[in-house]
Amino acid sequence: MTRIGSGFDVHRLVEGRPLIIGGVKIDYHLGLDGHSDADVLIHALMDALLGAAGLRDIGHYFPADDKNYFGISSIKMLEDVKNKLDTTGWKLINADMIIIAEAPKMAPYIEAMCNKIAEALGAARCRVAVKATTTEGLGFCGRGEGIAAQAVVLIEKAAEPGPVRREAE
Repeated sequence: MTRIGSGFDVHRLVEGRPLIIGGVKIDYHLGLDGHSDADVLIHALMDALLGAAGLRDIGHYFPADDKNYFGISSIKMLEDVKNKLDTTGWKLINADMIIIAEAPKMAPYIEAMCNKIAEALGAARCRVAVKATTTEGLGFCGRGEGIAAQAVVLIEKAAEPGPVRREAE
């Protein structure tokens, strides 16, 4: 059995915070505002994975008013989501993600993001894709007020022991 999940997240850019996207620290004068490290890409990915598995959203598992998650690395949260998938019998087939930001340029960081995400998910690097785009100056991303991310995942249920069924021809 396979399932598709999608996730979306957005965070405001602010002064005085590091910019962490895809588990990678990016050299930029602004960072994303949020309770955790505000890693918009990882948050979108977590929601996609949880949704595909029929579980609740990240706000349920990592509430913003819980002090245990203040400043936490989103990669650690992603590892926890992976454990939830493992215990419910799901595994990643592939994840395809996109960062929507006018600046900074993401290209120099994409490969490191893919590697971090694959490692956190215990997946082969070839199962993880990250891309970036701009909005050509339009909207809050285009004005440099925030960064958004989308993720789509395909997961599969681990095979359960039992008789093999053949489809009717």
